[in-house]
Amino acid sequence: MRKFNPWPYQKRMIQFALQHPRCGLFVPMGMGKTSASLAIIDVLKNIFEEGPALVIAPLAVARNSWPSEVRKWSDFCHLKVSPILGTTKDRVKALHTKADVYVINYDNLQWLDNYLTSHNYTWPFPVVIADESTRLKSFRTRQGSKRAKALAKFSNFFKRFIALTGTPSPNGLNDLWGQLWFIDHGERLGKSFTAFHNRWFRPLQVGANAAAVQWVPLEYAQEQIQNAISDVCLSIKAEDYFDLDKPHFVNVEVELPDEAKALYDDMERGLFVELANATTVEAANAAAKTVKCLQLANGAVYTDELHNWEEVHTAKLDALASIVEEAAGEPLLVAYQFKTDLARILKAFPKAKAFDKRPETVEAFNNGEIPMLLVHPASAGHGLSLQDGSSKLVFFSQWWNLEEYLQVIERIGPMRQMQAGHPRVVTVYQILAKDTIDYVALSKKRSKREVQDMLLDYLRNKGEKNEPSRSKD
Repeated sequence: MRKFNPWPYQKRMIQFALQHPRCGLFVPMGMGKTSASLAIIDVLKNIFEEGPALVIAPLAVARNSWPSEVRKWSDFCHLKVSPILGTTKDRVKALHTKADVYVINYDNLQWLDNYLTSHNYTWPFPVVIADESTRLKSFRTRQGSKRAKALAKFSNFFKRFIALTGTPSPNGLNDLWGQLWFIDHGERLGKSFTAFHNRWFRPLQVGANAAAVQWVPLEYAQEQIQNAISDVCLSIKAEDYFDLDKPHFVNVEVELPDEAKALYDDMERGLFVELANATTVEAANAAAKTVKCLQLANGAVYTDELHNWEEVHTAKLDALASIVEEAAGEPLLVAYQFKTDLARILKAFPKAKAFDKRPETVEAFNNGEIPMLLVHPASAGHGLSLQDGSSKLVFFSQWWNLEEYLQVIERIGPMRQMQAGHPRVVTVYQILAKDTIDYVALSKKRSKREVQDMLLDYLRNKGEKNEPSRSKD
C-alpha cells in the first residue's frame, strides 16, 4: 500500500474541484484522475462533512478500477466502497450498505431512478462524479439517452458534481452541451440543445434531401464556447508537467489485389450514389455500405445475411507480418474492428490471443508471455494498463470513434510508459488500404482531434490566467 503524494497537476485538480462545486476536469488518460478524485472525496467527507459520493463509470472501471484504487493508497483505504452492480438483489443490498463511495455503471442509472422513485426515496448522494463524462454527451432536455435523462431527473439534488474526462469533445463541439448541462443547467451554453445549436451552428444540407442536414460550427463558435465554459472547466495537459515524447505514428500502406480492388470500387461507387441522394432509408443503407467498404479494405466480405464470410485478400495480414518481424520479438497490441478481422488474424498468427477481460490475460501480456494481444477498441479502453507488455500498437482496422481510438493508444501511451519506468518510444502503426475509405476514417478522427486540442489548450491557458498566484513552496 502506497502513500498518496499528489503531482502538482493533481493538486490543481483537487483545489479546482473544491473551489467549484460543479465543474469539469478535462485531464488526459493516465494522469491519476481516480486517485485525485478520491482525495477530493476524502476532503469533502472529513473537512466539509459532505457525502457520500456516487461515482458513475463504465462497467469495467466501476467494477475494477475504483475499488482497486482505494486499496492501493494508504491515505484512502479507510474509505468504504459499495459497488451498485450485479443482480437486482446485489444492487439493492449495495445501495442500502453504509459507505463513503458508491460506484455504479451508466447502464444502471435507469434502474436507480426507478428504484428510488418507486420507493419514494430522496436522492441520497450529495456528491456525484461522472467518470468518462462523455457518456452524458447525448443528454437533451426533451430527448436523448435514457440513462442521462435518469440522472438529470435528480440533478437539482447534487450539492457537487464533477465531470471527469480526457476527451470532452471527441466528435466536436456538439458533445459539450450535454456534459455542461449537468454542471450549470444550461447557464453557459443554452437552456436547451436547440438554443445551443441556434447560437453557434449553421445547418448544412447534405445530399438532395432537404431534411438531410449537418450542423456546422460558426467561425466564432470555438472561441466563444471555450470562453463561456472556462471558469468551470479545468484542462490539464501532460506535456506541461512531463518531458514526454509523443507517439511515433507510422502509416503502412497496402495495395489491394486487382480482383479485390475491382470489387471494392464497385461497392464504393454504390455508396457514393446513395450518399448523393440520401433519404432516411437510403442513408441507413449507405451507412451499412460504409461498414462493408471498411471490412473489404481489411480483406473480408459477408456472403449472406447469416454473416457467413469469405476472405478476398491478405494484404493487411501480410503487412502485419512485416510489423511483427520489425518488432523483433517485442509483443504487439493489435486493435481490430470486425469479427472477420479477429478470426483471420488468429488463423494467421496462432500464438496471438484475443483480449478476454481476465486479469490473468493482462498479466500474461505484461510479462511478455503473449506475443500479440488482439483488442477491440470498444471493450479495451478504460482502466486497462498494458504498458509493461509493449510500446507498439497496430491499428489493423480503421473506424470513426475518436474517443475509443485515443483510449486504446493510451493503454500503452507515453504517460504510462514514463510512469512504469520504460524509457522507450511508443510506435503506432496504421495499416491502410490505398485509395480506400480507410483514409477517410483516419482523416475524420484527425480533424476531430484538432478541434478538441484547441479546446483543451484554450481552457488550460485560460485556467492558468484566472488562477491566483501561488508560492513556489
